[in-house]
Order: sequence, then structure tokens, then C-alpha cells
Amino acid sequence: MNDEQLFLLIQKAKEKDQKAQTKLINVFWVDVFSFVMKKVKDENDADEITVNVFSKVLSKLDMYDPHFQFKTWVLTIAQNTVIDFWRKRSRENQDPTENLDEVKNQFAKSPEELMISNEEQKKIIKTIESLDANYQDIIKLRFFEEKSIKEIAEELGISVANTKVRVMRAKKVLAELLKNNEFDDN
Repeated sequence: MNDEQLFLLIQKAKEKDQKAQTKLINVFWVDVFSFVMKKVKDENDADEITVNVFSKVLSKLDMYDPHFQFKTWVLTIAQNTVIDFWRKRSRENQDPTENLDEVKNQFAKSPEELMISNEEQKKIIKTIESLDANYQDIIKLRFFEEKSIKEIAEELGISVANTKVRVMRAKKVLAELLKNNEFDDN
């Protein structure tokens, strides 16, 4: 793909053209996945991180400066996402019993807080139920059944690349709906 074709593809993707976004992801998927795989050395983690990278790329396309190589910009986002992954992983690996009493007190919920939490959970489930059936399936498989991208692709009979794009879009649509519904009931 030459620079002019890439520039046109980026422009269409900025305009929320889903075919252009999918093509953009497909063009750079292998480069990003390979880069991430070298850093994390685990296929499932690399898959998850790569999906997150492209989610960030699509949401930040307006920030891309065409004076720089697009691939370099994407790989910079990938690098930062890998750094975030390792930071999160290192926090998860800390001794969970350290400062346990402080944590217990900090997260002790009153009955009112528990009720609010249950209501929030019901809102989330209701929002998920309002989604397109394809997005509902993807969210259920990915986040409730915690299946890998590959397992979801096999179960739905679609390609891994298509599954990755669907997961990313479902997350984006759900996040928007939740953000928009956050203040509706007040």
C-alpha cells in the first residue's frame, strides 16, 4: 500500500467508515501483534493487547500527524499499551495480604452502597440486552464466559480478525451506551 492509499484509508477511517477501519486494522495487525508478542511472549495477552491498541488507534485517529509514519505512530501506541499492561500485571502480583485491614475498611460497603451496586449491575445488563444480537453474543462470550478471541471465532464460525474487530466494536458501543445512560435516571 503506497502512502497516498494509506492517507485516503486513514481519512475514511476518521470518518467512521467501518470498512476502512477494518482494512486499516488488517493492514497493520500482523506488525502490531508481532511487536506485542515479542514483549509479552504470551499469545492470549498479545491478542488482548493488540485489540486494545487498535481500539486506541481508532479512537485517537484525529490526533495522528500525517508528517510522521503511520506505522511508527501505531507502534508507539502499542509500546505504551504494553507498558500499561506490565504496570497492571506488576500491581496484580503484589502480595494481596499486604495492608489487608486497610483494604477491608476502604471497601466495606454499606447496605445502601450494595443496593446501588446491584442497581448499576442491572443497568449494565439491561444496556447489554439493548444491543444488537451479534454484540450481545460477543460480550457474553468475551466478558461473562471469559473466552479467548480464538475460542469465540471458532464458536461463532468467523475469522479471528473479524472476531477481534467485533469485540472492539462491541466494547466501544457498550461503553458509549453506558456513558450516555449514566445520568438518565437522575
